[in-house]
Amino acid sequence: MGAGSRRFESGHPDFAARGKIEQESDREEKVDQTAFSLSCGLLSPVNSRFRGSLMAFAFEKLHVYQKAITFADTICTLTRDLPRGYFFLGDQLSRASLSIAANIAEGNGRFTRADRRNFFGIARGSIQECVPLLELALRQKLIQPEDHIQLKADLEELARMLSGLINGLDKRDQA
Repeated sequence: MGAGSRRFESGHPDFAARGKIEQESDREEKVDQTAFSLSCGLLSPVNSRFRGSLMAFAFEKLHVYQKAITFADTICTLTRDLPRGYFFLGDQLSRASLSIAANIAEGNGRFTRADRRNFFGIARGSIQECVPLLELALRQKLIQPEDHIQLKADLEELARMLSGLINGLDKRDQA
């Protein structure tokens, strides 16, 4: 090593200070990139529901996606504290509910209508999967009857919305 250069070991105080300065510089650069993206219209501010965050993906604007992610969030909250011995039910219900939103997102990112239709169909299948899981949760007295009624109504609405999305793709194919 030359006289002007110093080697910093990971335990050396100057090494930690240098790392902290680099992290702050990276953070400032990310903020600048986000501001640039906003000013150029690459990202759009999210509606009041998602305050403080940015909406970078088109599927986030879909009402069916927003309802699906809200449904998955509700299910996660509901299944978080299931009694011992019912992990399998909570896990399957959480996975099926998340699959609805995930497949809407993935389908919307596909380039061909056939691919989109396939993923939207999988999302619709996940809605159907949630129905017997909720029924079993009700029968086992893991959820209240009024919660079951509301969740089932949410699933029915999601199914109608997804069918409309799929039918819209089919109509474009015919045009």
